[in-house]
Amino acid sequence: MDLLITDALIVTCDDHRRLIDQGAVAILGSQILAVGDTETLKRAYPDLPRLSGRGLAVCPGFINSHSHTVMSVLRGTIEDWIGNGVYQYMVPIAYEMDDEERAALARLGCLEAIRSGTTSLLELFRFITGYGDAMADSGLRLWFGEHAADIDTRRIRLGDYSVDQSFGAGCIERNEAMIAQFHGARGDRLRCVVAAHATDNCSPHMLRSLMDMSARHGLTRTIHLAQSNDEIRADREMYGKTPAEYLDCCGWLSTDLVGAHWTYCTAADVQLLAERGVQMAHCPANSSTKGPHRTLIGPIRESGVNIAIGTDDKTQDIFHALKFGIVIHRGGFGREVQNGVNPQPQQILDAITRDAARSLGALEEIGSIEPGKKADLTLIDLETPAMRPLINPVSNLVHYGHPGTIHSVIVDGEFVLKDGKVLTMDEKAVLEEAQHVTQRVWERLISRNSDIPPPQPITWYRT
Repeated sequence: MDLLITDALIVTCDDHRRLIDQGAVAILGSQILAVGDTETLKRAYPDLPRLSGRGLAVCPGFINSHSHTVMSVLRGTIEDWIGNGVYQYMVPIAYEMDDEERAALARLGCLEAIRSGTTSLLELFRFITGYGDAMADSGLRLWFGEHAADIDTRRIRLGDYSVDQSFGAGCIERNEAMIAQFHGARGDRLRCVVAAHATDNCSPHMLRSLMDMSARHGLTRTIHLAQSNDEIRADREMYGKTPAEYLDCCGWLSTDLVGAHWTYCTAADVQLLAERGVQMAHCPANSSTKGPHRTLIGPIRESGVNIAIGTDDKTQDIFHALKFGIVIHRGGFGREVQNGVNPQPQQILDAITRDAARSLGALEEIGSIEPGKKADLTLIDLETPAMRPLINPVSNLVHYGHPGTIHSVIVDGEFVLKDGKVLTMDEKAVLEEAQHVTQRVWERLISRNSDIPPPQPITWYRT
């Protein structure tokens, strides 16, 4: 698409974090051609089709650095239940679905992501080859990571942490199939990462195999890191180390690794991870469903770790994560701030734009509005109550923005949402199918697994 967006407020997120009032963005095909003031770009590109951006803010497309779209199936259930949701519910229900059922939930996640202004998303799950195309059809820019483990995650809830070579081999095979199918596909809009599931289900052999895969294909890596007390205990019992220490001994800590959550990292762990240049994917909203996230986010920020923000599971609403993020990060030292309020809203916005792009190894391509970068843009409607009065636009966006403020979304130079209408999917059909699939999968899960009760009484509402 060739287009000149004029008369808008441009939130560049460039090196200088410029805000350009009455600004313009020129798009040629899938790339940003120029950014500047409207009159200058009108003169420079008189033949480009024009879109008036009056009353709009143009931001870099929002980047969700850690998500599990299929886990929308758990929305409204385990948030209010105490226990290890990963092995008690997330793993079993993941294996309970077939490819079409996973695709139905993934479409719902993509729909919510688009309506929340997201243009890029890292999807981490199982059996991605069976539903990745359904996500790609949404028009989003996607990174896929097939969870790998060689301790059968289905048996951990039963206390079995034994290494299962055949289970691990299946994970490796699915990873290689995912990379062959998706990496570089759809005009390079799809890419892959190497995703170890967690430290308590990957043996040293599995971690070495994944390191080899990463090197062979030139892919970045990610892992869930210190996300539960059960993980801490298991690593202590199996290896005599914290999760961070275990990964370090296996040669896994480096600048191309993104660790998610860091909930139970110690101060020494934080220092070690920072020294190795490990990046963090923080999911502050999802990690706060049972109280404010307890990670040492103050020391983590102070140590210079690159922090990207994601939504994790059960929601793809990036605004939800922004709001929790600024609160959790400002309380990161557990005391009242004496010398200014930190971080400032721009730093939190960076965590879903330029810093998130860095975590994916894609800062040269996305994350800011600059010539030569991909035309991934999120257009915010400033003519809404949440965005007025307009004194500090970035503050408004971070503190008060919500999916209803999203006007349009452009990915790779094409609209996926325009003037409030999603162009790449039938919304009503997506919602109805996700509802039917969720009910069917839950009923099947409970009937086949006597040790998995519903986390709370489930009532199916028909609206």
